[in-house]
Amino acid sequence: MPTHFSYPPPALQDELKKTAETIVAPGKGILAVDETNEGIGKLLASVGLQNTENNRRRYRQLLFTTDDSLSDYVSATILFDETVYQKTEDGTPFMQVLKKKNIIPGIKLDKDVVPLFLSEDEITTQGLDDLAKRCAEYKKQGCRFAKWRCPLKIGEHTPSVQAIEDTAHVLARYASICQSEGLVPIVEPDVLLDGDHDIVRAQKVTEVALAALYKALNDHHVYLEGTLLKPNMVTPGQGYPKKSTPEQVAQATVTALLRGVPAAVPGIAFLSGGQSEEEATANLNAINRVNLKKPWALTFSYGRALQASVWKTWAGKDENVKRAQLELLKRAKANGLASRGSYDGILTSSAGDKSNFSKNHKY
Repeated sequence: MPTHFSYPPPALQDELKKTAETIVAPGKGILAVDETNEGIGKLLASVGLQNTENNRRRYRQLLFTTDDSLSDYVSATILFDETVYQKTEDGTPFMQVLKKKNIIPGIKLDKDVVPLFLSEDEITTQGLDDLAKRCAEYKKQGCRFAKWRCPLKIGEHTPSVQAIEDTAHVLARYASICQSEGLVPIVEPDVLLDGDHDIVRAQKVTEVALAALYKALNDHHVYLEGTLLKPNMVTPGQGYPKKSTPEQVAQATVTALLRGVPAAVPGIAFLSGGQSEEEATANLNAINRVNLKKPWALTFSYGRALQASVWKTWAGKDENVKRAQLELLKRAKANGLASRGSYDGILTSSAGDKSNFSKNHKY
């Protein structure tokens, strides 16, 4: 097999590695605010607001203008395209607000899912066509990393070999293009909560997906030290009659990661995948406490599990902004502690125990 290739130039390697390591600094994680306009529209409707550009801007302004102590627990935030170019009411670009807080901006690059032809109701993620050009534009705007999600659904005959291979190669191609333009790629193979499978099945599917992913990343010469992984935690399906304890989730999750993720990867930032805020925090805490080897930083990249209480408290009203920001700080601090394995379960929030699961969830 020919091996006459090289990784990115040393200067670019250093930049990518430094950014990746900064994002997963001890006690910090990622705030995912990359809902599509359609996705955030459903949330706005739930608080009686129309899905307008200004209402989307108002909500994201609430998040980004939270007290500076947010950056004690949040190192980075994933944005949707529109948000990169928006400003606060006083005309300050959001990108400037984030920079001042030392929160690294990143961008969602996938263009959502479409049916995977000749599969059993499986999907593939699109958006590779003009990706290098888009990466260059976002880098120019100040983004330093990117995210791309590929969902995999567990069913009687799924995920198929076809879907697993497709996920691996799409993520590898995306990661390679990102690195060529100086962005750290977060790769997100998301084994969904949908289904009635047990935790043993979820663990096996996660292991197979990760093995295929890292083989593909290697084939595409992706520089692993300049990447991050955003996987699911290993939990039973939403329809399984018995919930697993945080300790069981931790054992299954870290075992799966040890079997598939090279130690060269600087960090793993879990998605919350429809868990309640409190579940996502308790499971992350147990993952960091479990008595297994952990060669990577293990932290969070949460959307719903950081924002459910914020939405409930804000309710679309300006007079509730400060209280909603306190809810965000509370959840961010709880997850910052959990990423060190030192959360004690006393930072309860207004929607902490409410499930955030939605079937066939679209961001």
